[in-house]
Amino acid sequence: MRKIAPFIQTLICYLFIVLFIYAAVSKLMDFETFQTQLGQSPLLASYAIPISYGIIAIELVTAVFLMFERTRKLALQISLFLMVMFTTYIVIILHFTAFTPCSCGGALEKMGWTEHLIFNIVFVGLALIGIRITKSSQRWKDYIIQQSFLILIGVVSVTIIYGLSEKKSQYNNAFTRKYIPHFAEKLTTLNLESTGYYIAGIDSCYAYLAHPNAPLFLRTYDYHTQNVTNNRIKIKNELLPYKRIITYVNSPYFYLGDGTVGIIEKGILYDYTTSLETIDNAYYNQYVPGKDDHFGLSVTSQKTKQTALALLYKTVDGFQLKINDTTLKSQQNGAFDLDGLLIWNEQHQIFLYVYYYKNEIIILDSMMNEKNVMKSIDSLNEPELDVAFYKKDQNYRLGPKTIRVNETIATYGDYLYIHSKRLGNFEEEHQSASIIDVYDLVNNHYLHSFYLYHKPKQQLRDFKIYQNSVFAVIDDEIYRYQLKK
Repeated sequence: MRKIAPFIQTLICYLFIVLFIYAAVSKLMDFETFQTQLGQSPLLASYAIPISYGIIAIELVTAVFLMFERTRKLALQISLFLMVMFTTYIVIILHFTAFTPCSCGGALEKMGWTEHLIFNIVFVGLALIGIRITKSSQRWKDYIIQQSFLILIGVVSVTIIYGLSEKKSQYNNAFTRKYIPHFAEKLTTLNLESTGYYIAGIDSCYAYLAHPNAPLFLRTYDYHTQNVTNNRIKIKNELLPYKRIITYVNSPYFYLGDGTVGIIEKGILYDYTTSLETIDNAYYNQYVPGKDDHFGLSVTSQKTKQTALALLYKTVDGFQLKINDTTLKSQQNGAFDLDGLLIWNEQHQIFLYVYYYKNEIIILDSMMNEKNVMKSIDSLNEPELDVAFYKKDQNYRLGPKTIRVNETIATYGDYLYIHSKRLGNFEEEHQSASIIDVYDLVNNHYLHSFYLYHKPKQQLRDFKIYQNSVFAVIDDEIYRYQLKK
């Protein structure tokens, strides 16, 4: 045994030399991809840049140390430590995260994860054998204690990095998304023959589509049979100077609202006739139906002269208007920085307000009282607005340098979904997909992101979630996707 021990040790060292040099060179040959893969890792995303350089450097230095007798003992210890860390990384990826990126490089990337885990465990064993041969005179007890301690350090190190990276990503210290591959599977598409449609609502059979240029028509799309019907809505008073009618469907009811004339009309589906609900002095910018004839509004406050949230609710004496002047807080002039999107979550009976121009999400109860404030994954804490004043019409307008953080939103169950065009670290613009970020409304933090794939250069205009389906209006088509459970 003593005669072949040096040969076994040399063979083990050569195996590690080949492994580390091959892995390092493969990473260097496609370094940008390697960094991108680390940037999408749920463990290493927040530290991708220093780790990308560090891993390659350590692999090359270790390979060189393994070539020389004087440094071989140290190099084998480093090899064991590295392989333990890589193995721990795979175990955490497989069992504690939602997706499994690989950044090993070369042919190693083509392995399945089970094979990859076995491969790493084999090299951990080889490192232990090589170390034992170099320390043949050491007592077994001391050898086991030393190597167990080194293995423990490797496991704990990766676990700590994972914990810190999760916390850093969740609390928006680094704008790095965690993508789940193929999270949304495309099921069907339907050509709407015109752009401009938005989704008024969804139920178990139908998606309801409305168009601002034809506000008295509601298209009913049976997403099981692909049949479409057009329904004309009859309103009580057609003589009012309507300018911006927005339609919502919350089966079995539908709603038409126009903040420029201060009304909301309600009707029953399949009848398509409304009863006029007049709202005195309640002009609004946007509205959304809540519970039991409660309506969330964004208005211009007479008190602050800025955008504020409000609740319109029905009592025995008629409609009452409650204005919340305190929740929306201006960081600039209040003209644009408070703009955002208001939405109702039926399952939790809450309103959600998502700012257009910064990374803030406000959670409010059914009476429009503030409950909580959550940060989105984006790093923009304060709006960056390009505001210009036009003397001719005495108006302020936003210019092209304005940064819009959030585009459209949807909510269902425990989750808020935000479509953003902003790119995070290690991301490139995708011509055939739109980014959706998902937030946990129970624990109030970012969960993950996914792509909605569509035709090249198409734009996502609106989307809604119903159960585990996504309905998205993308230019002149409506797509239906199914989400992974």
